[in-house]
Amino acid sequence: MDKHRLGRAPNYTSACIVMFGVNLTWVLLFLFAIWGLVAAVFLGLAVNRWLDWLDHRRRMEDARWSLPPRR
Repeated sequence: MDKHRLGRAPNYTSACIVMFGVNLTWVLLFLFAIWGLVAAVFLGLAVNRWLDWLDHRRRMEDARWSLPPRR
């Protein structure tokens, strides 16, 4: 049983980011083909706003748990 040790799990972060971009691209192209540029732009702006909100939330959480600067 010792011969089958578990290794480290692979890091799929890069693959996740790439597939998010691929999926976002085809969704925007689909919207553009069906409803035109206005719908694709509004969805793009909504996703951008959501990502900015996530970044702000992450920064606030990092600042909350970081050490204060030394004097």
